[in-house]
Amino acid sequence: MAAAERPVYLQLRDRIAEAILDGRYGEGDMLPSVRAFAAEQGANPLTVAKAYQLFQEEGLIIVKRGVGMFVASGANKRLLDRERRAFLDEEWPRIRQVIERLRIDPAELFERA
Repeated sequence: MAAAERPVYLQLRDRIAEAILDGRYGEGDMLPSVRAFAAEQGANPLTVAKAYQLFQEEGLIIVKRGVGMFVASGANKRLLDRERRAFLDEEWPRIRQVIERLRIDPAELFERA
């Protein structure tokens, strides 16, 4: 499914996950408030709250009432493991098919990297 076809809350969740994986938010770091992130992304605060709720349910963020939301310990590793699995299980088979169909030599791919 193309990114634009995914529900907005999942697109926002992907952006937050990417920021954690890229190190923009480290373990223990405070995430932007729902309203601040909504304003930054041009999204509805309820949609952002839904994205944050997914992270909370997955144990990737910790909510401290009256203080804010923080990246949980081990969140980066769990996200990395999950993203790798998703890539290898979902995206790689399609990419590999294209490589084979176009008869691209894998060495050529590494030369262009």
